[in-house]
Amino acid sequence: MTPLFISVLLAAMCLECRAQKDNVLQARGEETAAAGGTVTLHCQYNSSTTTVPSLFWYKQDGNNSPKFILSRVSGDQGNTAAEFKERFSSTLDSSIRSVPLKIQKLQLSDSAVYYCALQPTVTGNSKTLHKNLWSKDNRILHNIH
Repeated sequence: MTPLFISVLLAAMCLECRAQKDNVLQARGEETAAAGGTVTLHCQYNSSTTTVPSLFWYKQDGNNSPKFILSRVSGDQGNTAAEFKERFSSTLDSSIRSVPLKIQKLQLSDSAVYYCALQPTVTGNSKTLHKNLWSKDNRILHNIH
């Protein structure tokens, strides 16, 4: 089997990062798995809200814009983009503040950077809205316009 190198960069995409307390955390930066196998990308979050926030996963390959994979508002409730429904899944566990992304039947095309994003985030036309990508230590990684 051909090994796959899945680079994982997690960041909270938000417009209102309340006192910098809203963020996502990632222990490992890169995962390696064999084609046809399964990998789980871990994402833990902190939120200053008392309600369970919405969490999002995005995939970015090459120089392309990040592509929406799925959102979770509690448990496995949320939305998954049609092209990812068959092999990508996630469950939001608010008790341990975790929203891991499971990718099954890995393909070479799954090699990419994966972003875990914390609400509030931008929806709609990303060409007209400004988004900040936050790194693990809450420094701005870069801006997307």
